Amino acid sequence: MMNSNTRNKHQGFSLIELMVVVAILGLLASIVMPAYQENVRTARRTDAMIILAQIMQAQERFFVNNITYTTALTDLGFASNTVTSEAGFYQISAQACGGGINECVNLVATAQGDQVEDGDLTINSQGLRTGNWETN
Repeated sequence: MMNSNTRNKHQGFSLIELMVVVAILGLLASIVMPAYQENVRTARRTDAMIILAQIMQAQERFFVNNITYTTALTDLGFASNTVTSEAGFYQISAQACGGGINECVNLVATAQGDQVEDGDLTINSQGLRTGNWETN
């Protein structure tokens, strides 16, 4: 028969063992979390890209009919002049390019909330893009 001292020695974890496990988990989390957050930000960019493409197509249709672009997104059938992307990570607005609204329109996707760290995206009717358009 076992005595009570031997039985108590083998039950549970010691504080040192528990602290080693916590330290290892903390180290792993500090390595994994930044990479995960960057992947999330990259995936959220598609939210802006989709709405920018839709608005640019509407701008091109408007141009065909009116021989000018518009900065008023309401002219394109949107509810307001600032459009929120589907997931809410970007606010889209339209501005005239350097040559004027008759020649070029610039769409700006302004990052919102957690996406601000990733920066804004822009595209104009001549195909010039600025910002981080990578979605690897």
